Amino acid sequence: MNDGFDWNAAGEALPLLLQGFKVTLLATVLGTLVAAVLGLAIAVAGRAPTRFVTVPVKAVMEFIRSTPLLVQLVGAAAVFTSVEPLTIGIVVLGVHYATYTSEVYRAGIDAVPKGQWEACRALSLTPRRTWQAVILPQTVRNVLPALGNYAISMFKETPSLAVITVQEMVFEARTYGGDHFAYTEVFTLAGLVFLVASYPTSLLMRKLEKRLGH
Repeated sequence: MNDGFDWNAAGEALPLLLQGFKVTLLATVLGTLVAAVLGLAIAVAGRAPTRFVTVPVKAVMEFIRSTPLLVQLVGAAAVFTSVEPLTIGIVVLGVHYATYTSEVYRAGIDAVPKGQWEACRALSLTPRRTWQAVILPQTVRNVLPALGNYAISMFKETPSLAVITVQEMVFEARTYGGDHFAYTEVFTLAGLVFLVASYPTSLLMRKLEKRLGH
């Protein structure tokens, strides 16, 4: 074994890691879309006038928040054995993060001035028109930076998908490292790829947050 950094092993592993990165990126993008859409639906449902809607929604949210993502992944994979692991991973990631993005949306909705709601009622706008034309455009604009931060967090949690055999980047790194005894090289590369992908995005979200704050 070589006690130093094996550049040959790193170069050989890099294409495999980049192939795994494509899976990581796909899971992040689609998982974020699920979280964004479902989170909005949960936030709106949470404002329903009947407890027959709000109580079950809150109960499900608390259950998901109170259980680890790994347990949810393994449980879903055990139940839906005929579904592709990547599909399960995307859905579980999306649902898990939807419970958090829903709170972001809720805060964004609550931040809309009451006068906006009163004006909509005074103009006799339907509830659907009120949400589509007045409330949601303001809400989405206010919550974009927070949603972006959750997308970054999801990106960094995609290695959890390895437990259900999704061949994302860390899965590929672990497999190559085990076959060639090159754990230092492959995990260093994987860490660098995560850093290169997530750090500029976090700076962009910070800049967007400052711009929208003015």
